[in-house]
Amino acid sequence: MNQAIRPDTGTQALASCPLLSVIVPTFNERDNVLELFRKLDAALAGVAWEVIFVDDNSPDGTADLVRELGQRDPRGRGLRRIGRRGLSGACIEGILASSAPYVAVMDADLQHDETQLAKMLGLLQSGAAELVVGSRYIEGGSADSFNKQRAGVSALATALAKRVLRVEIADPMSGFFMIRRDRFEQLAPQLSTQGFKILLDIVATARGTLRIVEVPFTFGARLHGESKLDSMVALDFLGLLLAKFTNDIVSLRFLLFATVGSIGVVVHFLALFIALKIVGLPFPESQACGAILAMTSNFVLNNFLTYRDQRLRGLGILRGLLLFYLVCSVGLVANVGVAFSVYNQEPIWWLAGAAGALMGVVWNYAMSGLFVWRKR
Repeated sequence: MNQAIRPDTGTQALASCPLLSVIVPTFNERDNVLELFRKLDAALAGVAWEVIFVDDNSPDGTADLVRELGQRDPRGRGLRRIGRRGLSGACIEGILASSAPYVAVMDADLQHDETQLAKMLGLLQSGAAELVVGSRYIEGGSADSFNKQRAGVSALATALAKRVLRVEIADPMSGFFMIRRDRFEQLAPQLSTQGFKILLDIVATARGTLRIVEVPFTFGARLHGESKLDSMVALDFLGLLLAKFTNDIVSLRFLLFATVGSIGVVVHFLALFIALKIVGLPFPESQACGAILAMTSNFVLNNFLTYRDQRLRGLGILRGLLLFYLVCSVGLVANVGVAFSVYNQEPIWWLAGAAGALMGVVWNYAMSGLFVWRKR
């Protein structure tokens, strides 16, 4: 631990009643924690501030370092999350854990310009804004540190957000912003804990009721660690667009679950054909093989894709698989029961089949979320 950070009575007084909380979601950011704290200390001189590092149980010991920091300087706080992942959820939990009237969100990777925080705070205190966004895409801002691929992806995502959700700000994909905590708390119950674009969610959920000001900043280059962006970010982004466009009527998780179920049907029939026609097993045994393989493939895909933020690991996978078998078995009974009931009233085979399938997938989805991938 660097001895340069020492508590004093003035610092302790500031931390006891902070005006500003800076929320920093972290995962494997140990190398950046102390440098960011020093930068915040310099940028917010004279401001009663604190920083809350919300760590997703980093294996590199980020939470341990934050705890040591907090023992030396009470302005450094840590919130360690177990069994939960995702930047948006981390930001929501961090903001709601704060008692300061103003909260800022920024990354731990030193790419956001902390020198803009005082200006952003002034805009909120003066009443000129309720939300201040650090923008890379207005005059004076820059994202020149992006490579061509990331610049293209960012531009496409920004254009989609503006067109689909009618968001008017220049940089709705920014991860650097400051907001009045009371206004955030009003919106919090409607926000998604999934994904990486918490600002876009806030702006889309507010539906024009927030006074927003953008301030330019230059997006820097990462000095330590690795980017958390991967192929799943695009899926999370599209899911957020879908949810907000449909007023949260359509859930991406449900669509993914249904899609995986459709893949399971293909797996079932393929396994049935192989067991029956190639291996030569009797039909009951072949049907059982198809059903078990389909449920197993559904479990694996759902664990990897649909419930990736609650992914089961270790012995939890075996327990989850057995529970998934049980849930799907009951879902099959519900499927057949509904289909039979509909067919008795209206003997249209495809309508009865569709009704049964819909009942089955709704049941499996609800019970899987409740028992197999339940939040801890």
